[in-house]
Amino acid sequence: MQQHIYYIKFALRFVDMQIPELITVFNAQVQNRGWSSMRAYHDQALLDEFQRRGIDTSAVYDGRAISFAYPVRYDMTGNRLIANG
Repeated sequence: MQQHIYYIKFALRFVDMQIPELITVFNAQVQNRGWSSMRAYHDQALLDEFQRRGIDTSAVYDGRAISFAYPVRYDMTGNRLIANG
């Protein structure tokens, strides 16, 4: 299956970011209730970038849905996201 052009656009942007920048992007979405296909591409590309780097995303992703209920921080020793909630 071919990726959508907007997913690719976001993925290329995220691949060049440092982990603290990715955390900032994630936290900017916290409590954002708006939804569109553009946001879906953004959120999936962001999650995929965390996972591509081997970061454990289980605090915010259950395999089906991403939760933006709480801001996250990065635990370097565990290479994982931790929800601050």
